Amino acid sequence: MIAYLEHFVQENEPETMADTDEARLVSAMDLHGTITCHSTSAASSDFGGLHHTKPLAVIRPSGADDISKAVKFAGNSANLTVAARGNGHSINGQAMSDGGFVVDMRSTENCVFSVMRRHRGAADYVADVSGGALWEDVLKRCVSEFGLAPRSWTDYLGLSVGGTLSNAGISGQAFRYGPQTSNVLELEVVDGNGDIVICSKNQSSELFYSVLGGLGQFGIITRARVLLQQAPEMVKWIRLVYSEFSEFTQDAEFLVSLPDGGDSFDYVEGFAFCNTDDPVNGYQSVLLDSSQRFDPTRIPCSAGPVLYCLEVALHYSKSHDSSSVNAVVNRLIGRLRFVEGLRFEMELSYMEFLLRVKRVEQEARCNGIWDSPHPWLNLFVSKMHIADFDRLVFKQILNHGVGGPMLVYPLLRSKWDSRTSVVLPEGEIFYLVALLRSALPYPKGPSVDEQVSQNREIMNCCVRNGIDFKLYFPHYNTEEGWKQHFGDQWPRFVERKARFDPMAILAPGQKIFRRNHHQS
Repeated sequence: MIAYLEHFVQENEPETMADTDEARLVSAMDLHGTITCHSTSAASSDFGGLHHTKPLAVIRPSGADDISKAVKFAGNSANLTVAARGNGHSINGQAMSDGGFVVDMRSTENCVFSVMRRHRGAADYVADVSGGALWEDVLKRCVSEFGLAPRSWTDYLGLSVGGTLSNAGISGQAFRYGPQTSNVLELEVVDGNGDIVICSKNQSSELFYSVLGGLGQFGIITRARVLLQQAPEMVKWIRLVYSEFSEFTQDAEFLVSLPDGGDSFDYVEGFAFCNTDDPVNGYQSVLLDSSQRFDPTRIPCSAGPVLYCLEVALHYSKSHDSSSVNAVVNRLIGRLRFVEGLRFEMELSYMEFLLRVKRVEQEARCNGIWDSPHPWLNLFVSKMHIADFDRLVFKQILNHGVGGPMLVYPLLRSKWDSRTSVVLPEGEIFYLVALLRSALPYPKGPSVDEQVSQNREIMNCCVRNGIDFKLYFPHYNTEEGWKQHFGDQWPRFVERKARFDPMAILAPGQKIFRRNHHQS
């Protein structure tokens, strides 16, 4: 069957395969799920919209066993590869396989879900969830049925559990709890040999740490055991405007460095925006609801072309006295140096706060932005060079904005586990910089090519000026680029690949490794 399939692929387009060919594939792999070779267009691109490849087939597995069979089948061929696709929000081809199999993990989203105490007497709980489940569904089920919630999130929750754990998974809670990769206790993984492995810090630990932040290179996550805590009921959400980058960063670093357990915010993020009334890039991007107004006369005359917004949130219970909540907020904010009169806040439920980007998604779908290409650039920048980044990039290259959010906020290295596959810049404090672009059709904005070119300009500027940075959601076109990205961790990354995916079957879209021939 494998020889037949390979010959068929060489001689035909996947769309010409008949239903009988799909049935033969299902039978040959002994799958309980389904395969389609006809309707593969959804798996031919990703959210970034920059890469387009045609898979041979999309597999919708019934569970880990089907994924294992698909990987083993590919391993017995000369050229087939396998990529896992969650909700399709990769931006650089991580979820694509040219002429290979794309595994639609959403078909497994309901395979696993249970909540249990971590161990007897412990106050914290864990949830076993499918790698194909979306975080928004995990949130809704945990909160509505158990009054619990995972500790660490991403801003947008329409992402799969396995997808974010294969990268890192960060948001405004990461300064306290670390990324999502620091909040998982156990994984079920299908590795590149097709073996189904249960792994944790104490069991098959090398695979466990390899897969976390491993860009899908070492295994497909089919189940994750994530830490839970009591879910708060309400959130006070606040945005504070700054005219000086130094004051913005000093205040943000102060907040994320407060000791756990004392009075502190539960969420800290920030972003840069243009000192203009541009409805997308300017003042309006700071407002939390339509009833609020931004008074630009409050901005000091000394302000430059770019302003900054510190975004914080405090969790509380409905039973808490509002005066006590306000006292904590005012005590913390009273030590900050934002522009007087440019403070915006609102109260909302915990669920509404975590799903806040869902509203943005709905608006973007209505105006066509959601389906446009997204040439995003995400970086981790060392604290010691973040002022240089502001001076050279925000104030010069990006002083007219990017047509979307320009996130910038500090994270703590000590909350990350160095044994995972994620690479970070030097120093205890480093910054996430996320340029979340959307490429609108001409003449509404610059073309995709222009935005990609500007991304390269930013990276080249960082290199020329000695700025210590690492790409988050990395993508390089050469092995030398990947070597530079991983630095002294490159040998470990290569060794892990040789051990857990020796034929380089998994996640071929990033082009880190070349598919090896079948080893008999």
